[in-house]
Amino acid sequence: MKTALLEGKKPAHFDKHIIGNLLLDVATPDEVREEQMLIGVRNEAGDIYRLIGATKLNSFMNAVEELFDLGLVDELQDTEEPKEGCDAIFSEP
Repeated sequence: MKTALLEGKKPAHFDKHIIGNLLLDVATPDEVREEQMLIGVRNEAGDIYRLIGATKLNSFMNAVEELFDLGLVDELQDTEEPKEGCDAIFSEP
């Protein structure tokens, strides 16, 4: 899985836990957007500041599970439609 911080967006206070719990390769935002499935992570200001891209469904599901384990919620869990280019968007409840 690949990840990128988005320029000009402040990382959330819990960001170090994401990096600590998921095996992510740092890439450019464009490289991450080339992946099959995208996860966005919102900061306290409500901005998506980090993208996580997964090629395989099981990688995507593992990432989603880890983010739930961190106490984050998926804004898109009750919809099939992508939003803001993401298949899942995690933030603090």
